[in-house]
Amino acid sequence: MKLILIRHGNTEASEKHLYCGSTDLPLSEAGRAALLERKEASPYPSAEGLRVVTSGMKRCEETLSLLYGEIPHETDPAFREMDCGAFEMRSYEEMKDDPDYIAWITGDNEANICPGGESGRIMTARVLAGLERLISDGRDTLLVTHGGVIAAIMAALFPEEGKNRYEWQPSPGGGYEIDLGENDRRARSL
Repeated sequence: MKLILIRHGNTEASEKHLYCGSTDLPLSEAGRAALLERKEASPYPSAEGLRVVTSGMKRCEETLSLLYGEIPHETDPAFREMDCGAFEMRSYEEMKDDPDYIAWITGDNEANICPGGESGRIMTARVLAGLERLISDGRDTLLVTHGGVIAAIMAALFPEEGKNRYEWQPSPGGGYEIDLGENDRRARSL
């Protein structure tokens, strides 16, 4: 089975270094331009014959449309980014003295839950349940999703690499093409 993972392009939140998981933002103008430039410089894998899935969020829908045109696809909320709860659309600078924020970023970042949101572990469990559904179906799939989601999938599929979530996270518009062979898994960066 082939699995292609593509991260959505930049949004205004990412350009301003704001936490943005559950907020449904569109791509920024610069994000759209960068995706089109990247597409022209190095074409993305073909979607022909693939099941195509997005998280359903605006930034993923727009990324799919810019890269592949208006093609039939499914949406699956299991592949949404981590919900940052009370920290949504806020920056480190804005919250650096907030005791709740300091408690969240201190210690085990995977276990700490954002007030009103999720932890890394909760998001990863949701994503991996969705991945299991995709893999059990056996169809080659193109998934346009979020950086944290892609990182969680890659860390689960390639634990021997010893990389954490942030080391697997691709740049906006980047991703991985994965061959999920029965006895051999391989990935290449897009």
